[in-house]
Amino acid sequence: MSLLIQLKDEMKNAMRAKDKLRLGVIRMALSAVKQAEIDHDTEATDENIIAVLTKMVKQRKESIVMYKDGGRDELADKEAAEVKALEDFLPQPLSNDEIALLIKQAIADSEAASMADMSKVMAILKPKMQGKADMGAVSGQVRAALNA
Repeated sequence: MSLLIQLKDEMKNAMRAKDKLRLGVIRMALSAVKQAEIDHDTEATDENIIAVLTKMVKQRKESIVMYKDGGRDELADKEAAEVKALEDFLPQPLSNDEIALLIKQAIADSEAASMADMSKVMAILKPKMQGKADMGAVSGQVRAALNA
């Protein structure tokens, strides 16, 4: 089942269950997906939807930190609940061992020898890891592996 259909089905379930928070999050996600379709003039594929949801999760995690720093724990809790609802639609995150293995394979496949080849390695990794790992952290690990 495509992710778009899954989101729409879960929206109906949230309406039936009168789960206002989950319903709001799903509507927000569907709206962001639709906006991305319009902005990029593309169809909503699972890969595109995962990218949008990943971005939404990242924004909310940043908000949680700011709210906690500002002493607004009730808003941080609301954002954390939204993150949990969004993560239900994302693929399972990769473990550190799986990430390390994928990096090692990508370096071997691209025959990367130095930092100049980092873009080749990241081009191989991004489709495999999108939504499953923090690409900023992965980038740092690739950089460390190429400098070793």
